[in-house]
Amino acid sequence: MADGELRRDPASRGPRDGRDAEGAGAVNDVEDAQESDVARRRRRAQFLRELHEAKQLRDRVQPRRARAARMRQQMRMRTFRW
Repeated sequence: MADGELRRDPASRGPRDGRDAEGAGAVNDVEDAQESDVARRRRRAQFLRELHEAKQLRDRVQPRRARAARMRQQMRMRTFRW
């Protein structure tokens, strides 16, 4: 229990330097955020390409199910109100 209290107590972690949150640290955070956003978009695009490819493969392998899904989609679109 004493060990858990030490982990939760911020004073027991030692002195902290405020310089990391200012200056170069903030600039690096912005650059990392932009890079991570670009990387996230790239991963998302790759995922969507693979998903589309998998759906096409499933439609080729299971034509009856694909036809039924198309018919359901058409029915939904016919009954949809703008």
